[in-house]
Amino acid sequence: MITVLTGGTGGAKFVQGLARVVAPRELTLIVNTGDDFTCWNLHISPDLDSVTYALAGMLSRERGWGVEGDTFECLTAMERLGAPAWFRLGDRDLALHITRTGMLQAGATLSEVTRAIAGRMGVQQRVLPMSDQRVETRLTTPLGELAFQEYFVRERYRPDVSAVRFEGAEAARPAPGVLEAIGGADAVLIAPSNPVTSIGPILAVPGIRHALRQTAAPVVAVSPIVGGAAVSGPAAELMRSQGLPASIAGVAQAYGDFLDVLLADLRDEAAASEIVPAGVQVHFAPTIMTTDADKVALAEEALRAAGVGTAAR
Repeated sequence: MITVLTGGTGGAKFVQGLARVVAPRELTLIVNTGDDFTCWNLHISPDLDSVTYALAGMLSRERGWGVEGDTFECLTAMERLGAPAWFRLGDRDLALHITRTGMLQAGATLSEVTRAIAGRMGVQQRVLPMSDQRVETRLTTPLGELAFQEYFVRERYRPDVSAVRFEGAEAARPAPGVLEAIGGADAVLIAPSNPVTSIGPILAVPGIRHALRQTAAPVVAVSPIVGGAAVSGPAAELMRSQGLPASIAGVAQAYGDFLDVLLADLRDEAAASEIVPAGVQVHFAPTIMTTDADKVALAEEALRAAGVGTAAR
């Protein structure tokens, strides 16, 4: 079994590649829910949705989020009525949010809702939220403390960030199946996601980091930093705000207590010596995912780095 910790657009692309080379029953995704928030009284789970849409073949190629070919008539109408419209909810996307919110209000857990929605979309892989309890990523900025989507979407990640915290994490528990998926895996992969705000909330849930330290499976992380800069989004800025260098050394440092192998881009080969003291092996390969072939190639490279290149197919 291959277990993946994932979040963000890079994580969704990586999952698309893995889904092409790993049998569905062998692939488990543990997904960040620190970005979850409420909009129009609807429970939005951006990363869970991106992973589910990606596996269902519905993810927008152009945007990297939401549904391919979606329209935004409801958003326009809501804006005319004075509702907040900075978070772009598509018309087809709304159906998922309405369904999720209704099921949660009826008493289902986020795990139960996620399993039901994925099944209705024909997704055969196992998609797990990191926790059924609410954990909210909060960022300290000159504008005050912002939820992640306020910072990332509404403010377009322009404010400086001096601190990041995960509200509710101390009282949260790993969702059913999360610890078992890590402990029973043949390999654990960390997607090329933001180490601070996409993978950080998962690691903040008590028990998950310990499980990663204890698992017998090799743990391989794909660096989201290429050539000393983030492939997309504010990963580099947020890493610096946490005292981590915006480099592959910083990625290795973020995961250093459980990481076995760092898969980094060929452009960062000269920086390998910086992370040798951390005891982490480094493999280099092209990591930019522009085409479907790129996604498959990176997935195969990550499996090879974990020593399960063909066994998991």
